[in-house]
Amino acid sequence: MPAAPADEYRARLAARREAHARLTRLDAQYSYTRLAVFAAGVLVALAAWRGWIPPWWLALPLFSFGVLVAKHDRVVRARSAAACAIAFYERGLARIEDRWAGTGETGERFHDPAHLYAQDLDLFGPASLFELLSIARTRAGEETLAAWLMAPADVPEIRARQQATSDLTERLDLREALSLAGTDVRASVRSDALVTWAEEPPLLRGRWIRPIATVLSVASIATASLWMARGDSTPFVVVVLLEILFTLPLRKQTTKALDAADGPARDLDILALVLARIEEERFASERLTALQQQLVGAGFSRPVGASAAIRRLHRLVELHDWQHNPYFAPFGAAVLWGTHLACAIEAWRRVHGRGVREWLRISGEFEALASLSAYRYEHPDDPFPEIVDSPSRHATFDGTALGHPLIPAARMVRNDIHLGDARGPDGSAPQLLVVSGSNMSGKSTLLRTVGVNAVLALAGAPVRATCLRLAPLHVGATLRIQDSLQEGRSRFYAEISRIRELADLAAGRLPLLFLLDELFHGTNSHDRVVGASGVLRALVDRGAIGLITTHDLALTKVGDDLAPRAANVHFDDRFDAGEIHFDYVMKPGPVTRSNAIALMRAVGLDVP
Repeated sequence: MPAAPADEYRARLAARREAHARLTRLDAQYSYTRLAVFAAGVLVALAAWRGWIPPWWLALPLFSFGVLVAKHDRVVRARSAAACAIAFYERGLARIEDRWAGTGETGERFHDPAHLYAQDLDLFGPASLFELLSIARTRAGEETLAAWLMAPADVPEIRARQQATSDLTERLDLREALSLAGTDVRASVRSDALVTWAEEPPLLRGRWIRPIATVLSVASIATASLWMARGDSTPFVVVVLLEILFTLPLRKQTTKALDAADGPARDLDILALVLARIEEERFASERLTALQQQLVGAGFSRPVGASAAIRRLHRLVELHDWQHNPYFAPFGAAVLWGTHLACAIEAWRRVHGRGVREWLRISGEFEALASLSAYRYEHPDDPFPEIVDSPSRHATFDGTALGHPLIPAARMVRNDIHLGDARGPDGSAPQLLVVSGSNMSGKSTLLRTVGVNAVLALAGAPVRATCLRLAPLHVGATLRIQDSLQEGRSRFYAEISRIRELADLAAGRLPLLFLLDELFHGTNSHDRVVGASGVLRALVDRGAIGLITTHDLALTKVGDDLAPRAANVHFDDRFDAGEIHFDYVMKPGPVTRSNAIALMRAVGLDVP
């Protein structure tokens, strides 16, 4: 029987901490040893200079120092990897133990106030659904996950994501390896700039440039050898003058080609960590196998793995760095080192440039699936929903024991929600639930619970429920509608504008799941009831399903008027020794009392 996720994480965390401590001790030992060998080398050099020993003895400390540098570098890199693994498992334990808020990427850059539910359902920002889910190490991965949360997928796509997520769930070693990309990866890989560089027109257009540069480089080496052998520098000087005449008109393009490749090459190095792991793994799911196959030779003139192509570009950029070495620079200038590298980089762009966009897409999709698989591994009781392929456009949301994944398990209260073609306790289900109740009783949380689980389901993720069955839906909400001073809009106007958008969406290809909080509470009771009755009737007539909340008991009449397509439910509370208590359990029928006066008195307001 496999270990529980928390136990497995703790065991691995202890092992990585032990490895980090051991590597830290090794790091110190190598540092002291290098210092000792360097000191010995200085003494040997001094002795050789004085003539006390043969000069070739200096080779021994030089060789030893080089070996130590190489081994020390491996130790430092292994220690950094152990530190990243420690952070990976610490954050995983925090997610399992509901301590994850503030430990991950919040995705605030995806915040869009005009989106129909992202702000209302806390998809992005501190302590958001995105922060809970995302383990992506690249911007492409974060962008893909965000896109999945913000738009419903179709049925085949949802099922493909579920299958791929299942395949990845137990691959803990793979997710750990992806975490080793480093802590500042998100700030490094700039997807738009990378694609622009890869696909922009060539800077060195002439096919004659590389052959002429090769001839001049060979001539430079030959004439330099002749100069050293016979002492005649004239041929070499002539070749150098020809090289200057050749490279001068190309200097601007060559410099731009070399400098422009530096940032993208480093970005691609980070991407290669993800791509290499995809290439190495053997997958069972069709989606992951297809992604893997697309990385090898897709659209290129010759088959080559994406990670191998990126390594070649990395080597070219490293060779360019040699030009900054003052000892190498004269030789590099003589053999047109920069021109050859610029031509090679431009050739790389011609062959692989159009693949960079695809590499970003594949790595982004893979990291998004890895994020969903991490959530599934860490929450084994959260099942995949059943997605109903309903060609007749019938709306279905049939959830048992729904909970909110952002609420700690110790405080979370689950409720059943049956809407549309679902089967409720009495064998049928309404399209609309009118949720009434007192302040802080859980009405808005219920709406968010339904919405977040719908978003997870339609993204291909597990859901916080015992079981959930639903058809593809559009989701729309008004839980965080606000006024705008800059746009001169009141909260009420913003609300009715959003509801108009939802009404139009309800007439579209997919049915609508609407979540309307305190419907029309910005107007008087009469207008609220009349307006709500008309809007909700229109939504229900268009096949939409949803929930509304209200403090206004007059609005519960809408549930009665639209029965059996609508039903009233409520949350209640009780006062005990001057303190208010909630059970957050949804009950049938409308609420029969309010706690507002009692709350005012409880905080010390002078209310009769």
